[in-house]
Amino acid sequence: MGLNPYIVLGSAIVGLLVGLTGAGGGALMTPMLILLFNVKPAAAISSDLVAAVVMRPVGSAVHIQRGTVNFRLVGWMCLGSVPMAFLGAYLLHVLGGSSASQQNVEIALGAALLAGTAAMVLRYWLDRRSGQQRSGAIAAIRVRPLPTVAIGIVGGLIVGMTSVGSGSLMIVLLLFTYPMLAAGQLVGTDLTQAVPLTAAAALGALAFGHVEFGLTAAVIIGSVPAVLIGSLLSSRAPDKYIRPIITFVIFASGLKYVGMGTTTLGWTLCGVLLAGGAYWLWLNSRKTKAEPAPDREVEVLRQLAGRRGAES
Repeated sequence: MGLNPYIVLGSAIVGLLVGLTGAGGGALMTPMLILLFNVKPAAAISSDLVAAVVMRPVGSAVHIQRGTVNFRLVGWMCLGSVPMAFLGAYLLHVLGGSSASQQNVEIALGAALLAGTAAMVLRYWLDRRSGQQRSGAIAAIRVRPLPTVAIGIVGGLIVGMTSVGSGSLMIVLLLFTYPMLAAGQLVGTDLTQAVPLTAAAALGALAFGHVEFGLTAAVIIGSVPAVLIGSLLSSRAPDKYIRPIITFVIFASGLKYVGMGTTTLGWTLCGVLLAGGAYWLWLNSRKTKAEPAPDREVEVLRQLAGRRGAES
C-alpha cells in the first residue's frame, strides 16, 4: 500500500489529539483507518501499533524536556502495564481472538470511558466550588505505588486484549488518584509510560499481526509532527484548557467503543461542542457583569483620592 495523502492528513489530526491529551491514539486512529479508508482491521491495528512506537516517544521527549514527567510514577505504572500487555495478548490467543469476545471487551471499555467522562465533569464542578487548583509540583508529588501499579495493570491488560490504546482510561484514573497534578503533567507522565507499553504491543504485532509498511509510513509522516506540536501545547497550556479537551476526547472514544455509528457520533459531538460553547459564553457574560465597569472604577478611585486629600 502506497502513501495516501488523506491518511497522512487524518493521522496528523489524531497525532495532535494524542499530543494534547495523551489519549485518543488507538481509539481514534484505528477506527479512522477502518471506516474512512477501508483498511482491513488486522492491518489497521498492527500498523497503528508500530507507528505508535515512533509517535509516542516524540511527545514524551517534549514533556521530559519541559519537566512535566514524574519518572517514579512512570516506573510504577510500567511495572503493571508491560507484563499485563503480554498476558492480555496471551489471553486473547487462548480465547481464540474471536471478534465477539473482543467486541464485548471494547463495549465494557466504552462504558468505563463514558462513566469516566461523567466523573471528570463532576470533578471539575467540585474543583470550581471548592476553589481547588491543580498546582502541585510534579517532582514533589508523593507516589502511591499500589494504586499506580493497579492503573498500569488495567491499562496493560486492555492493550493486550483489544490491541488499542488505553490512554483515555488511564488518564481518568490518574486524574482521580493524583488530584493535585495539572492535566498537562499527567499527559506527559502517561505519554512516557506508554512508550515501553506500546513497544511491547508492537513486538507482538510484528510477530503475529499484519503490518502494512506503506500504511505505517503514512501514519508516521502525519502523526509525528502533529504530536510534537500537541505536546508543546499541552506542556505549556493552562490546566483549564487541557482538561476540557481531554474530557471531550475521552467522551468521543467512549461513544465509539460502545458502537455508536459514525454519522450519529459526528452529530452528537457537534451538539456537545455547541452546548459547551454556549456554556462558555454564559460563564464569560456572568464574569463581565460581576466585574465593575472601568469608568465606575475610575470614579471610585477619584472619590477616594478626594476624601484622602480633604482629610489631610
